[in-house]
Amino acid sequence: MRDCFEVRDGDVGGRIGQLTVPRAGVTVETPALLPVVNPNLQTISPARLESEFGAEILITNSYIIRQTERLHERALDVGLHEMLDFSGAIMTDSGSFQLAEYGEIEVTTEEIIQFQLDIGSDIGTPVDIPTPPDVSREQAEGDLEVTQEALADAEAIDTGDMLVNAPVQGSTYPDLREEAGRHAATTDLDVFPVGAVVPLMNAYRYDDMVDVVAGAKRGLGADCPVHLFGAGHPMMFALAVAMGCDLFDSAAYALYARDGRYLTVQSTEHLEELDYFPCSCPVCAEHTPEDVRGFDEETTERLLAEHNLHVTFEEIRRIKQAIRAGNLLELVETRARGHPAMLDGYRALLEHADQLEREDRVSKGSFFYLSNESARRPEVLRHHERLDRLSISGDVLLTQGGTPKEHDYDAVWRVVPPFGPFPRALSETYPLTAEVPERIDTDAYLAAADGVARLVDANPDVTFTFAHDDWPDVALSALPESVALDDLTSAGHADADSDTDDEESDEMSETGVENV
Repeated sequence: MRDCFEVRDGDVGGRIGQLTVPRAGVTVETPALLPVVNPNLQTISPARLESEFGAEILITNSYIIRQTERLHERALDVGLHEMLDFSGAIMTDSGSFQLAEYGEIEVTTEEIIQFQLDIGSDIGTPVDIPTPPDVSREQAEGDLEVTQEALADAEAIDTGDMLVNAPVQGSTYPDLREEAGRHAATTDLDVFPVGAVVPLMNAYRYDDMVDVVAGAKRGLGADCPVHLFGAGHPMMFALAVAMGCDLFDSAAYALYARDGRYLTVQSTEHLEELDYFPCSCPVCAEHTPEDVRGFDEETTERLLAEHNLHVTFEEIRRIKQAIRAGNLLELVETRARGHPAMLDGYRALLEHADQLEREDRVSKGSFFYLSNESARRPEVLRHHERLDRLSISGDVLLTQGGTPKEHDYDAVWRVVPPFGPFPRALSETYPLTAEVPERIDTDAYLAAADGVARLVDANPDVTFTFAHDDWPDVALSALPESVALDDLTSAGHADADSDTDDEESDEMSETGVENV
């Protein structure tokens, strides 16, 4: 079926998209959260998920329904939508989670896909093998073969207008994830869950999770809707969206509530340890922690689950706004400061800057330099790659100051950490309008030095002078030896004029800026 997903806006790897679910007759805006509904135990009813929390889509387990006689009969009799009292889209899992937990299940892909079709599921799932992290490569490859056979079995079934998931497995081997993604993308299946990442998230291995998703995305390509199976904590949503994930399913809202845990976008707190609620959702606005602790167990669990859902949906909306505003990476960086493992994840994300740069839009809001990690963002990489393509000639002054009142240079370019050199005519273009702290860190200087080096390497016949504002020695030593240095802070240094439109126009004609 495939033509079910359309990207409407994007930032870095994140997308605002529309997933059309024909069997449900709805279009789901992504990124989207799928609350997990246990058909045997509903902490919050699906009707309330839809009416009070704005859920457009949910996920439930068709294997549990199939194996539970009363649910089996009712689902076949009235269909999933009436049984759950939910008018949005319903995705069903196949029992693969139970397979991972217990080692075997009593159903085949053909049987479970047909059952999902019969009970009115809108998005079905085959029986894939969720290979855990750190297994041998031999096991990962063997499990992947079984999963790919399951995809073929699912593809052979006439599912009508029911969409079908094509899970992407491969354990913690990014190349296997890439291979699995490439294979899945060649099928006629519709949605692409990256599976078996829950153990990584439970162990706070967000850096490994990023590498796994990056591998899968390389194989899948840009037009595939990606579901991060089992991702339910709001603290990592921004990171996963920036990597290119569109759908998330959360059982955490209910499971954590059952254990007395309170979700925030930065951490997980225990209700018994809270004196104040750091939130203004309806639950937290109307009750104190002491109030909630004083209710009976069922009410306490329900209220915690409601809060957990409110904060989770709020983060999804915040991410969408960040994508629209073009500051998703600023949000990711803010979240990365909430936990050391999240910072590892953000640093891993930036190791894939070249992959992200290919999908990132060229112009957006202001670039905020928030930490040394900002020096590795895709925008910096893109600017440096442009420098490789610029052709200039003569004697060129690269300077952190203004244009000297009197000079014999053929061109004067600005240098701004972390980007490095650029023609003054581009001073008001993104990302060179960046907001950078007065106290620049070493990484920003080194990134700018790399930009200078790339421009020099691309133009070996040009004479370069760099007028710097007391750069640290480590950054100056990273410059090519051919670059003459001039310290703007030295005594008696000549004053500089501010830029003029005439100078900018002259430099545009002299420096080959049309190649940028």
